[in-house]
Amino acid sequence: DLKARLAKIIIGYTFDNTPVTAGDLKAEGAMAVLLKEALKPNLVQTLAHTPVLLHGGPYANIAHGCNTILATKFALKYADYVVTEAGFGADLGAEKFLDIKCPAAGISPSAVVIVATVRALKMHGGVKIDQLSKPNIKAVIAGLPNLEKHLDTIKNVYELPCTIAINRFPTDSDDEIETIQKRCAEYGVNVIVSNVWAEGGNGATALAHEVVRLAENHNGSYKKLYNGGSTVEEKLHQIVTKVYGGREVILTASAKTDLKLIAEIGLDHLPICVAKTQYSFSDDKKKLGRPTDFAITIRNFRVSAGAGFIVALSGTMMTMPGLPRHPASERIDLSSDGKISGLF
Repeated sequence: DLKARLAKIIIGYTFDNTPVTAGDLKAEGAMAVLLKEALKPNLVQTLAHTPVLLHGGPYANIAHGCNTILATKFALKYADYVVTEAGFGADLGAEKFLDIKCPAAGISPSAVVIVATVRALKMHGGVKIDQLSKPNIKAVIAGLPNLEKHLDTIKNVYELPCTIAINRFPTDSDDEIETIQKRCAEYGVNVIVSNVWAEGGNGATALAHEVVRLAENHNGSYKKLYNGGSTVEEKLHQIVTKVYGGREVILTASAKTDLKLIAEIGLDHLPICVAKTQYSFSDDKKKLGRPTDFAITIRNFRVSAGAGFIVALSGTMMTMPGLPRHPASERIDLSSDGKISGLF
């Protein structure tokens, strides 16, 4: 599978727009040799000695946001329950997990955990970052429509059982959490407070029991957002209107040119991977909460032929990931006697 995917990578086009692939250069064998060890999932452990497979970490805003199929299937073979992350929210990681990874892997989730924070809801409710630590029930209520849209996507669009885990911060008030629980109860969803940051695994016992309950009572299937016979425009329309809650998709002239070429080389059947800001359901990071009646503008399309999807570039999104001014790696060091520091 690796060699087949490597061979499909498009490295350029001839003058008549015929794609030139790594396979045309007979380079897939050499590339596979370079990736021979990287192909193996990395087995590590948590502080509580729980086994974890680390393998592939693409961002969900610019890529598909999921770990490798190989790691997931390896975990499923050796564990009764496998927890895997789909980056950011239901509009990014979850959508791509369900529309790209699951069909490619032939798998289906048994339950979904939507992770939320009181701080994020207050931000979507209009509170500035430096004020998020202050109790503000009105802001929580104002921000709840954002969480409700994530919930609606999982529960009603994909028809999957789910629970909401509140990743509790020390500054969260009981009244704020109770407000979230009461609202979500109206949708028939349990809200579980997670204290894993402070208590480790013991802080998520209730969450684990709820996930097991949901998984054991699910039939193991979900509703697909689109099928392989849909056009690129139809797939995008489904994503924008049903998952993002938007009105329409606008393709620039450049995007239409890209799409014409993709159709000519016979790859327009591939699933769509939208590169979009993680801060908003729209392509404008300033539109917080649950915006409606908006359009998503696609400025270009790129084919990731080896991976097996089409990347749709929305708004001003760049696909080169960036780091903060002072990334965590600056604090990590190794002493002369082999001791590691700066990890925590």
